[in-house]
Amino acid sequence: MAVRQLSIFIENKKGRLSEAIKNISESDINIRALSIGDSADYGIVRMIVSDLDRARNLLGENILSKITSVVAVKMDDKGGALYKILRTLEEAEIDLHYTYAFTSSKKFGAYVVLRVDDVEATEKLLSDKGFELATDEEISE
Repeated sequence: MAVRQLSIFIENKKGRLSEAIKNISESDINIRALSIGDSADYGIVRMIVSDLDRARNLLGENILSKITSVVAVKMDDKGGALYKILRTLEEAEIDLHYTYAFTSSKKFGAYVVLRVDDVEATEKLLSDKGFELATDEEISE
């Protein structure tokens, strides 16, 4: 049930981000969520997109990319929702590498993306605790 995330590694220079996602944007692929972490020289752009395989192919060979499994959790779009999820992970001693959130106009208004070592175990824990997980298909709609 894990959601697949596309990560691209780009040089931290003016115009490189727009250059990197130009073909994706022109190909009617919807970028559902985006997070950028940068250093002095390079950035890591993490995206949840409506058509991951096609997006990756459109990037071409000049842009280093990677597909990673992440956990996407549906949450209420209100204060305290994220804390409940993070506290559940903390109590289970699950290491969280990074997280980012996005909203949607769908039934659930918000999602949080979690990068953890063991996606399967984290999904089971969260499901057992009553949290609803998102799928690639739901996010791609």
